[in-house]
Amino acid sequence: METTSRAVEQTPAAEGGQHAPTARRTVDGYLEAPFPWYGLDEAFTGPRWLMQVGAAVDGAVEHGSIGHGDEPSVRHETAGEDRGKFAVVVTVAANPVRRSPDGTGLLEATSVSSAAWLAGVGLLTFTWPGQMDHSLRDDWLDQQTETAWVLADDLAGPDWSTLSLPVDGVPTSFHYRESEFGWVLAGSTSQGVHVGAYGRGMSAYGLGFAMIKDIETYA
Repeated sequence: METTSRAVEQTPAAEGGQHAPTARRTVDGYLEAPFPWYGLDEAFTGPRWLMQVGAAVDGAVEHGSIGHGDEPSVRHETAGEDRGKFAVVVTVAANPVRRSPDGTGLLEATSVSSAAWLAGVGLLTFTWPGQMDHSLRDDWLDQQTETAWVLADDLAGPDWSTLSLPVDGVPTSFHYRESEFGWVLAGSTSQGVHVGAYGRGMSAYGLGFAMIKDIETYA
């Protein structure tokens, strides 16, 4: 799934484990999407915040993320330290295989596996082992990203279980897995999008998802 991220980038952690000042989050990229965005439903009353959108090679917005709870950090946690509680919801447009704008090739279709992969990679972004030498981080991320893709491509495999959660009030089946870094889930909605999610510190079992009525309220 070839996409480029734009609009809102998560700011890397500064030396000492603190976030550098974040850029003002913009809703512009989200407003360009021709599909509805999803977040946690109204049962969640904590903070909500924009993250980033991703575009296909033709420039069309194809997916994006909405954060809930404590903004995650990649700071170097010590054993037993509170790592924060967050859940991120990823919305992915359900697109078929289609021709590129210049007619020279095909753009990949999106699927529930796309949502599962984006959620898996998103979780890795904030959970790489703090004790790891910085020089090894890229190799570790490459390896784990490949693993996330293999897992996402085998949603019927033994690494996944099934979890039923409400989407717009309707019980919906999700593929779900846990790891030492947190949890990941992915499923589809009746509104032409796939939904992925990842988090840590917040149980996935009590979550529900709902279409966001006005994304501008998140800006």
